[in-house]
Amino acid sequence: MASSRNSVSKTDPKLVLSHKFAEDEVTYSERDVAIYALGVGACGADAVDTKELHYVYHRDGQPFIKVLPTFVCLYPFKKSNGLGLVDVPGLHYDTKLLLHGQQYIEVYRSIPSSGTVVNKASIAGLHDKGKAAIVELETTSYLKETGEILCMNRSTVFLRGAGGFSDSSKPYSYTAYPANQIFRFSIPKSEPTVVYEDRTQNSQALLYRLSGDYNPLHSDPSIAQIAGFTRPIQHGLCTLGFAARAVVKSFCNGDPTAVKNIFGRFLLHVYPGETLVTEMWLQAPRVIYQTKVKERNQAVLSGYVEIKQIPSSL
Repeated sequence: MASSRNSVSKTDPKLVLSHKFAEDEVTYSERDVAIYALGVGACGADAVDTKELHYVYHRDGQPFIKVLPTFVCLYPFKKSNGLGLVDVPGLHYDTKLLLHGQQYIEVYRSIPSSGTVVNKASIAGLHDKGKAAIVELETTSYLKETGEILCMNRSTVFLRGAGGFSDSSKPYSYTAYPANQIFRFSIPKSEPTVVYEDRTQNSQALLYRLSGDYNPLHSDPSIAQIAGFTRPIQHGLCTLGFAARAVVKSFCNGDPTAVKNIFGRFLLHVYPGETLVTEMWLQAPRVIYQTKVKERNQAVLSGYVEIKQIPSSL
């Protein structure tokens, strides 16, 4: 007979799913956009890169700098308490045991280089995995000035120690979005269409944290060692930014508005200073990618980027 594990966990799915998040606003400037671009490696190898200088400088008289599509993943994290999960009733977990597993982004229009967005968040998924709970937080962002929808982020987090709140023979699983919204991909066995190599800086995490993620795991050596790392690690969303930038540069001629959606699955940590090798396979309209750390020959990130229109030259 399957054993019930309700006594082990304090997670209450009814309370979790009934929670209503308060709307919040995020105001940002071109300075924030430029700092983010530098934080994910733009112009890191070449300060006058013709496909990346427009992320940080008004090149050739352009009125606004261009915005990398992954910049919008900052919107949900601008809260003082991160994603806001600590305030969800019925969801009890140790913040030190939270792992960011996946990130999905949809971009619906050109991203302004400055402005104010209104975030509306909801729990889009809750799953009992025995020793852990998986929570999917969906945040839709609107332009405050016009009310137009701008983008959607879905962050999938693993809460170790928060599982075991349902019968093990039929574990609890709730999803609020269509099953086919996320493309099921696998890394091809063929040679990549493009391979892009990027060396992160030793200070990469310190630079990226200026975009708002001040988790000491990425800056404090003692905290990193307690967590089991030899030194502070790079933010997962920073690595996602490196990978998406490689796709935009390789398949969109540096035009960030060509991106429709992005999916990333975090596999392993990256230490600042390591070299990222992003392998990309064109499977129109998507680019499947896998990012490895060259020094350890280990995959750290995989996913895909869907592009609105593949250039005819490809």
